[in-house]
Amino acid sequence: MWNQTKATELLKIRYPIVQGPFGGGMSSVALASTVSNVGGLGSFGCQPLSAEDIVKTCSELRKATDKPFNINLWVYDRDKRLAEFEDDEYSKLTTLFKPYFDELGLPIPPMPTNLGPRFEDQIDAIFEAKPPVFSFVYGIPSEDILGKCRQLGIKTVGAATTVDEAIALENAGVDAVVATGFEAGGHRVSFLRSSEDSLTGTFSLIPQVADHVNIPVIAAGGISDVRGMKAAFALGADAVQIGTAFLATSQSNASEDHRETLFSPEARYTTLTKVFTGRLARGIRNRLTEELKDHFDAMAPYPLQSKFMGSLKAYPAAADRNTAFKAYWAGQSASLIKYRDALELMTFLVAEMDK
Repeated sequence: MWNQTKATELLKIRYPIVQGPFGGGMSSVALASTVSNVGGLGSFGCQPLSAEDIVKTCSELRKATDKPFNINLWVYDRDKRLAEFEDDEYSKLTTLFKPYFDELGLPIPPMPTNLGPRFEDQIDAIFEAKPPVFSFVYGIPSEDILGKCRQLGIKTVGAATTVDEAIALENAGVDAVVATGFEAGGHRVSFLRSSEDSLTGTFSLIPQVADHVNIPVIAAGGISDVRGMKAAFALGADAVQIGTAFLATSQSNASEDHRETLFSPEARYTTLTKVFTGRLARGIRNRLTEELKDHFDAMAPYPLQSKFMGSLKAYPAAADRNTAFKAYWAGQSASLIKYRDALELMTFLVAEMDK
């Protein structure tokens, strides 16, 4: 049976379908609980949240579902270059972006000082809330953290963009690995080498990871329909993680213009960019990604670049869904999505796999 795998056994779920966790405030209790209630693994990206809000989110999820769910955090949440980023570099950054701020009638923001919560401050919330599954990207938590998760009965899932990263996760004692190909939307979550040096495609990565680790392998990147699911399972995956297709549903907390753009012809054209956050991420091409594609070195380190871009990213989209200044994260298979409701999407995927 397609739905009886090492992943379903480990995660205590009915179907080996994981909803990708979304950062940037795009996750929602409604989406995660919908997926979990159907029998998949709903996920909530808590990277922007304080420890207190993470505990609150877990409480809300438990009210909405009695099934397993996943809480996701970023281990490596500050670029090393941040400590060396000086005023003169910020000045060069503002000079580069000034024409865009001027066009929108927006002032250039001062250098941000509040860069958001730290992983070190968030992890205690995981221990307090005890989510059934704790997933993470951009690295591996310490041995002490992983050990405490085991003591508390929390299953751990780490993300890998290369075979070496998958092996490192297994060696650290992580319970399962999300092998994510470069087709995936959002950030490229590499941690052993740079993201630029870790661009392996999903259907090359999956069989290699499956051949090198014994823990369950969750395939991610460019999987939006049953064809992608069947291909991933055939290549050795124990589950699939689907992001963009769930992001497009009404239950996600993505903006309406983001969701609508995912159903537009623009969704056929994605690119890897550092413009919006300072870290390599895949989104729909727009004016900023194209005009600044040769200026990645000028971007501020994460999360400073993301905070700097806040006012541009928050600028209201025009009636025609002008995406010129906004980050619309999307995977390379975005043009394949068809469903605007998460329950309908899950029901369709399960029914087609059952045939």
